[in-house]
Amino acid sequence: MKPTIGRIVNYKLNQTDVEAINRRRTNPTSIAARIKEEKWPLGAQAHIGNDVTTGQIYPMIIVAVWGETCVNGQVLLDGNDTFWVTSAQLGESEGNWNWPVIEK
Repeated sequence: MKPTIGRIVNYKLNQTDVEAINRRRTNPTSIAARIKEEKWPLGAQAHIGNDVTTGQIYPMIIVAVWGETCVNGQVLLDGNDTFWVTSAQLGESEGNWNWPVIEK
């Protein structure tokens, strides 16, 4: 198979990804407290979702292709946000993408 724009593949989060995703996420309780203290601008977009951990696999939509094995993509997280990945290589390791396994 050949990576193409729009294909859905699996992406395995690495530690750097996890730190970036969890750092920017918040929860409704925290937002309510900050609104009450006037430290949250009304109408601001919040990143809310379940915490992620190293090695978790999420679907990624390919948005750019750089050769046979290198892609950029939007990782669909378990929340209201996505995570942009650049120059991900085909492979089994964390920080790499792979083709989904088709179960029979």
